[in-house]
Amino acid sequence: MLPRLLLLFILVPLVEVALLVVVDRAIGLPATIATIFLTGVLGAALTRREGLRTLATYREAVAAGRLPSRELIEGVLILLAGAVLLTPGLLTDAVGFSLLVPRIRRWVASAVGERATQHVRSRAERFRQSLWESAGATQPPQGDVIDVDFDRVHAA
Repeated sequence: MLPRLLLLFILVPLVEVALLVVVDRAIGLPATIATIFLTGVLGAALTRREGLRTLATYREAVAAGRLPSRELIEGVLILLAGAVLLTPGLLTDAVGFSLLVPRIRRWVASAVGERATQHVRSRAERFRQSLWESAGATQPPQGDVIDVDFDRVHAA
């Protein structure tokens, strides 16, 4: 995990600088600075709008008694989108704006939710397996298990 983060923190700024140099040469410095400024302002407005929209769907889910897991994941993605949109750069702006598109955000949220579910199930299965192994069982029981404690009572 650390090597990936290190690569991300080195590679992304290098790509951003290279893109800004290319854009600067194509449209000039004032236009490049204006583009960075406008994407920041537009990104902030869109982040606010999508955040409020997701908050409303979160409240609807809670009011309906449904677990708002998708809404929470989307909220985190919107927060991430806002953060990368505030970062000057064209690559981060593209990522941020794409996360503000509801269809793309729902797809990413679904993928993240699916991966998180698989991770939790895998961890739970390993934990279950370790419990059975610590109890001395060679293999956990399959199917339905009924665990019963009883005391034998003799009638007089």
